[in-house]
Amino acid sequence: MSIRELTPEQARERQRRGALLMDVRQAHERAGGMAEGALGVAKDTLLAAPGTHLPALDREIVLICQSGKRSADAASVLGALGYTAVASVAGGTVAWRTAGLPLVQPQMDAADRDFYDRYSRHLLLPQVGEAGQRRLQQARVLVLGAGGLGAPASFYLAAAGVGHLRIVDHDVVERSNLQRQIVHAEAAVGVAKVLSARERLLALNPHVDIEAVQARVSSDNVDALLQDVDVVLDGSDNFPLRYLLNDACIKHAKPLVYAAIERFDGQVSVFDAGRQRGVAPCYRCLFPEPPPPEFAPNCSEAGVLGVLPGLAGVMQATEVLKLLLGMGEPLVGRLLRFDALQMRFRESRVSADPDCPVCAPGVPFPGYIDYAAFCSHQG
Repeated sequence: MSIRELTPEQARERQRRGALLMDVRQAHERAGGMAEGALGVAKDTLLAAPGTHLPALDREIVLICQSGKRSADAASVLGALGYTAVASVAGGTVAWRTAGLPLVQPQMDAADRDFYDRYSRHLLLPQVGEAGQRRLQQARVLVLGAGGLGAPASFYLAAAGVGHLRIVDHDVVERSNLQRQIVHAEAAVGVAKVLSARERLLALNPHVDIEAVQARVSSDNVDALLQDVDVVLDGSDNFPLRYLLNDACIKHAKPLVYAAIERFDGQVSVFDAGRQRGVAPCYRCLFPEPPPPEFAPNCSEAGVLGVLPGLAGVMQATEVLKLLLGMGEPLVGRLLRFDALQMRFRESRVSADPDCPVCAPGVPFPGYIDYAAFCSHQG
């Protein structure tokens, strides 16, 4: 059936004459301002039980949304249900605002208003929405390292509203870090990296909990560091720590988001063997033995383009959010390599090793080893 469309001015006049103006956007959209005098009921809620929210079938009703499409769709459904005087505002709230008609802020407490304003772009995504954003609020992530990878990753995780970040690093900020470790500033030189990171992240989003742990990760404390976290982000820069973190994540069944960088090249993957034995690989499935040191220099020895850890760290943050929200296809069983000089990406499949000494099905956890010795004796 044909739905009558009104200009904002016409809708305002009908409202003055007694028509019921109803805003059918979601609550987070209405938080930015809604037409004065409108009743806020989300489209899905309205159509699920129209008789609960609307008066008699012949009452004049004017629906408004953001741009006019949802309100027109809802008006069409109501018309088919027997409502005889339903109209939609062409151009929606955008046109209402442009016309200079009065807008009001709906009543809500400061915390909800901050939530709806801050995460408004997430809330518009069907894959996230309010339920997903609330889930991020409750999430806990361990970020191992506040350096090149941990800096951009933690920035985006804090901005995204991940409720609790446990950041672990034993080091202090040096001036040579500032070329790439963007969470730190000149004034933080000489300050513990975790404290510098905590200050910057809280300045970005004061509603997240930043747990700063100034410590060197070892077999003695890794179990406690993994306690109560949902995902682990590996921002380490040496093989002994990567193997330790891999083994701990298998022991505690935590997904591990991995990245490594060198000069102009990087790689990213997700290891989830602790939760998917025999299906998802672990770090040891990819690297059963570490390469000799001369074939794997760190950034202080080989150098690194300043933006490179930003690329890898943002990819890691993306994978963390996907895991927390249960959306998309995480990089499980896939290694994504990229060459920043040519800006080329290449993906390789990584299979679970049925003979892996740590993650193979039915293999009991063998315990932590001397990882420094393991790495130094290989090759």
